[in-house]
Amino acid sequence: MGFCPVDVMIVGFPGNKFSGRIAPALMELVDNSTIRIIDLLFVSKDTDGAVTTIKAADVDAETGPGYLAINVVQPGALGPEDADELTEDLEPNSSALVIAFENIWATKVIEACRAADAVVIDQIRIPADVVEAVVAAS
Repeated sequence: MGFCPVDVMIVGFPGNKFSGRIAPALMELVDNSTIRIIDLLFVSKDTDGAVTTIKAADVDAETGPGYLAINVVQPGALGPEDADELTEDLEPNSSALVIAFENIWATKVIEACRAADAVVIDQIRIPADVVEAVVAAS
């Protein structure tokens, strides 16, 4: 079995308030075999600038019980080094959810490329807000 492209998405939460409202959307994508969640990492920065990380398995009811129902296929794939990447960009008294997911929807395209002895040279992801801004400006 080959692998599909993997994306890492970083979702910010002002005021250090994680929202469990994202978990059902992730669950739906997993249930539909659109994506596979590789790992989740919760990162918080307090008002003094101290950074704390919480692994998906350590999420409590306050952070969002919906995340506990998500099947994480490689717990620990995201770690402190990934949180370190965010520390400068993360405002004091805010949080981020780092989501690493495999794009299962691409399986047929990947298989077709392999069967044709073709290779993907590059893949570029354009964030939704950038697309919306470009469309709104035109």
